[in-house]
Amino acid sequence: MLKHRGFPGRLPGTDYQFVIRRANPKGVTPLTQRERFPDRRPGDRRADAAFMQALWDQFGDEPFERGNLDAGRLSWLFGREVVAAEDPFDPVSYEALLRIDVDVAEQSFPEIFG
Repeated sequence: MLKHRGFPGRLPGTDYQFVIRRANPKGVTPLTQRERFPDRRPGDRRADAAFMQALWDQFGDEPFERGNLDAGRLSWLFGREVVAAEDPFDPVSYEALLRIDVDVAEQSFPEIFG
């Protein structure tokens, strides 16, 4: 499992995790597309924005390996702002390639891309 050096571990001052420390010995947590409802808590929205900012700062519009990025946090963006960068895509692989869909991300997070 690739560890993304320099990537923030969590949202500062919270327990919103951005990376995992080690591979799960029971198996890789699959990436799934989670629905973001408009009534989500402000802390959840801040965590999404901070995670997207960290992804943009680290990778830009280049493809990147899932590696040690937290599946739960990534799943809130997966299928919209973060999409598969390979076909076929394996949602249960630490080596899976992803990329930021810049057009969708600009619409969802104008404060980052505007």
